[in-house]
Amino acid sequence: MIPRYSLPEISALFTDEARFGAWLEVEVLAVEAWARLGVVPKADAQAVRERAGFDVAAILERERVTDHDVAAFVDVVQERVGAPAGAWVHYGLTSSDVVDTALALQMTRAVDLLATAAGALENAIAKRAREFRDTPMVGRTHGIHAEPTTFGAKLALWAMQVRRDRERLARARAAIAVGKLSGAVGTYSNVDPVVERDVCERLGLRPVPATQVLPRDRHAEVLYTCASIGATVESFALEIRHLQRTEVREVEEGFREGEQKGSSAMPHKRNPIKSEQMSGLARVLRGNLQAALEDVALWHERDISHSSVERIIVPDSLTLAYYVLVRFRQLIEGLRVYPDRMLRNLDASFGLVFSQPVLLALVAAGRTRDDAYRIVQRNAMRAWEEERSFRDLLAADQEVSATLDGARLDACFDLKRALANVNRVFDALDDMGELPT
Repeated sequence: MIPRYSLPEISALFTDEARFGAWLEVEVLAVEAWARLGVVPKADAQAVRERAGFDVAAILERERVTDHDVAAFVDVVQERVGAPAGAWVHYGLTSSDVVDTALALQMTRAVDLLATAAGALENAIAKRAREFRDTPMVGRTHGIHAEPTTFGAKLALWAMQVRRDRERLARARAAIAVGKLSGAVGTYSNVDPVVERDVCERLGLRPVPATQVLPRDRHAEVLYTCASIGATVESFALEIRHLQRTEVREVEEGFREGEQKGSSAMPHKRNPIKSEQMSGLARVLRGNLQAALEDVALWHERDISHSSVERIIVPDSLTLAYYVLVRFRQLIEGLRVYPDRMLRNLDASFGLVFSQPVLLALVAAGRTRDDAYRIVQRNAMRAWEEERSFRDLLAADQEVSATLDGARLDACFDLKRALANVNRVFDALDDMGELPT
């Protein structure tokens, strides 16, 4: 991933140094497991532990000769350890034993970072949801005024969606926190299953049956979760983009006065650039998921058609998903909210947001639903076309006045009544509690 969308704590997990370091962890632990079985002399295992190391440049240089990255790595490590102990490095293993187990370890560590970032985002959204719990605004369906809601309720639902992504992350972690050291086609023909168990235990992974490679549905599940995170954040970012439009201007991304510039040409511009960035990066995450799903089908017990793809999409997706979580949390924390503008927009449709309470009141008073709907719709259309108060038009309609008195009509336009049960959303938010780790 390019530096622009990379944060150092997760980028560090996918450097060449980190990749070869994970390979080395697997190799050294395997030698020690063989030593516990009495196959490798203890002195040789100790020598491997003390001397095993690598130089990235040396591995890359050696790969130009071997045309095989793991073989080059093993050559360099064996040379560093020296004879005779170095000969035990990679004993009984095949390349995928090392690469797949190490990749699972890297991905598990990355998912842990994502889980922490997702928790921080959920908390940030929930905090702002409670801040604006009672801040009324118009709810919109199809982009059109519908009924009143609160900005806090909107945010509370966002927090719940992030919680679902956190749960998906937990499931994805369980799927990928696995390892295999079972040899060329997964039959343990040249490696004792005890070696696999010991290595995986020390890495915090679970040993699982496999062919020569771990099944790639596990990796695809992780990348689905990354894509889901992208889609979640994009759905929030899209809402912010709509609400920041000049005609709406109910919220606005934070803007550093006197420093930040919204446009190179128009000094008045303050654009939702971070939200737009989230929308764009979500597209990359979804595209990478498609490639991950293509990687699931491999020939027989293994091929390497997945390998080149994963070198790109695995670090990129995990790095991007982490970036999206962290940056959107910062956006939420700095989001500017304009309650007065929300009220003004709520009133801008002449009271039409209360059409359903009027409809229900007429039905409750004895009108048929179709008759009541026709009466309300007729007056609603006049309110739009004539830009007049919906309440006044209803009061002047003889069919309405013959059915509802002024007090019952006024009750239909009571904003507090419309929002009386919005606390149900916050009850659900409060009931979520802490996610088990």
